[in-house]
Amino acid sequence: MAHRVLSGMRPTGKLHFGHFHGVLANWLKLQEEYECFFFVADWHALTTDYANPANIKDNIREMVIDWLSVGIDPSKATIFRQSSIKEHAELHVLLSMITPLPWLERNPTYKEQIEAMKEKDLLTFGFLGYPVLQTSDIIIYKASKVPVGIDQAPHLELSREITRRFNHFYGEVFPEPQTLLTAIPKVLGTDGRKMSKSYNNSIFLSDAPEEIDKKIRTMMTDTARKLRTDAGNPDVCPLFLTFHTLYSNEETINWVREGCTKALIGCIECKKSVIPKVLASIEPVQKRRRELEADPGKITEILKAGAKKASQVAQETMAHVRHAMGLE
Repeated sequence: MAHRVLSGMRPTGKLHFGHFHGVLANWLKLQEEYECFFFVADWHALTTDYANPANIKDNIREMVIDWLSVGIDPSKATIFRQSSIKEHAELHVLLSMITPLPWLERNPTYKEQIEAMKEKDLLTFGFLGYPVLQTSDIIIYKASKVPVGIDQAPHLELSREITRRFNHFYGEVFPEPQTLLTAIPKVLGTDGRKMSKSYNNSIFLSDAPEEIDKKIRTMMTDTARKLRTDAGNPDVCPLFLTFHTLYSNEETINWVREGCTKALIGCIECKKSVIPKVLASIEPVQKRRRELEADPGKITEILKAGAKKASQVAQETMAHVRHAMGLE
C-alpha cells in the first residue's frame, strides 16, 4: 500500500497567506507523492467554539473554496468533512477507554491554550481529550505519515503513544503514525507578529487586489529605520522576511538587501517592488475562487464524494477494531 498521509484544518473561514505557505503549499506537494486524506476538522472547532457554532457551516465552505482555489485537487486527494464520518467518533470513544488521564494533562499545549484563551471556558472534557480525537482522525485511515512543523511534533508523539497502547492490548491493528516534518516559512502579518486572524493582521487569499496592495503598503518594516537616510536591516523587517523571501527572485532580494542596508532605497520602494509579484501569484487563485463561488453545489458535491471514499476506509478499519476488541 502506498504511504497514506492525513492532515486537517479547523474551519475558521477564509484563509490568509500564512495558511497557504504554512499548510496548503505543502499539501500541494504531498498530493503528488502520497495517497492523501485532507479533512475539515469541524468537531475539533467545537473544542474551543462550542458555545457559538453558528458560523461553522459558512466557514467550511469558505475554507474549502480556498483549498480548491490554490490547487488542492479532489481527483488526487480525498477531501471530506470530519463529522460526515461517524466512525471517527466511535474510535474516539474506544481510544478514550485506554488513554490515561495524566497523558492528556501533561500535553504541553493544554495549559498554554487555556491561559491564552481566558475569555473562553475550556475546562471541558472535549478540550482536554482533543488529542484522543486527533489520534482517531489519524489512525482510522491507518495513515503512516502526518505532516507537522517541528513545534507540533510532540503532539503527534502523544498519538503514537495511544496507538502503541491500543496495539499492546489488542494486537497490531494500527501502524504508528510517523512525523513528516515540514519546513514552515515565517509568515508575518501587517503588524510584524505571526499572521493570525486573532491579531487582525492578516492578508487573505481572497482579498481584492487593491486591498492586498494597501495592506502590503502599510505593513511594518524595520522599526529602527526612522528616516529614509537611515540604514536598515532586512533580517528584522517583517515585509522582507515574508514577502520578498517568498515572492522575489534572487536579483530583487539582493537589490533590496543592498538598498536597505546602505539606505539607497526607502521602505516604500521596497514594498512597491514586491507587490506586483504577489498580485501576479494570487490572480489565478482568485480567478478559480470566483468560478467556485458561482457554482455553490460544487463544494457540496466534492465533500460528499470525499466522504463516501473516506467512509469506506473508516468502516473497514472499524470492523477490524471491533474484531480485535471482541466487540463483534
